[in-house]
Amino acid sequence: MTEFRVFRFDPEKDKVHCFGTYEVPWEKGMTVLEGLWYIIDNIDGSLAFRSSCRAAVCGSCAMHISGERWNGKYRLACNTLIEKLLANGEGTITISPLSHLPIYKDLVVDMTNFFRHYESIKPYLIPSQTPPQKEFIQSPKERKKIEQSIDCILCGACYGSCPVAGTNPDYLGPHSILKTLRFYNDTRDTAKKERLSLIGNNKGLFRCHSIFNCQICCPKDLDPAGAISQMKMKLIFQKIKGLMGLG
Repeated sequence: MTEFRVFRFDPEKDKVHCFGTYEVPWEKGMTVLEGLWYIIDNIDGSLAFRSSCRAAVCGSCAMHISGERWNGKYRLACNTLIEKLLANGEGTITISPLSHLPIYKDLVVDMTNFFRHYESIKPYLIPSQTPPQKEFIQSPKERKKIEQSIDCILCGACYGSCPVAGTNPDYLGPHSILKTLRFYNDTRDTAKKERLSLIGNNKGLFRCHSIFNCQICCPKDLDPAGAISQMKMKLIFQKIKGLMGLG
């Protein structure tokens, strides 16, 4: 049996949170998400969490998960195997919600601020001409420029792990700056100066403290910290060009 120690809190009823403990039968290949569903189906139907695709695509089941074989980290419950956390499934798995966001109930958080910051960077193509009837053509070489940053699934793991997001709710967050790089590097987009102006301030690029938590926890092995560094360099280069009268 595997012991699940799960964060429980209902703001409409509780003053402080607690952890509920549940015994879950373990089978090889079983994920943490399957364990949570077992709790709902067989032990306590009041437990609240998010999940959808079960294939590490939607990002909705991001939460803080720790076990005896792995230190605590923000992960996707749907692709975190119990056997990776515990030897032979024996021991305790502790699960908590994403940090820095209000709690609706248990493991479900209010993502409003997270997506508000994402929307503020204009996460869509801004072309200089009327879009063609079918599509803008990109070569494989041009597509490669956005190959990694385009894979962000907006799960919130980087935001939950970022200490700056925890102390400054106005901070855009690693996800927003990574997505800015994605559109900045897209050959179909022509709003480079505008994008730099949206993040080149003390709520964006210059609020990051380069702790690298976002890089460590990303379930898609992306590099938000590297994206922030790249965008800082692009902003500085633009400022230098402006001072030299080159653009």
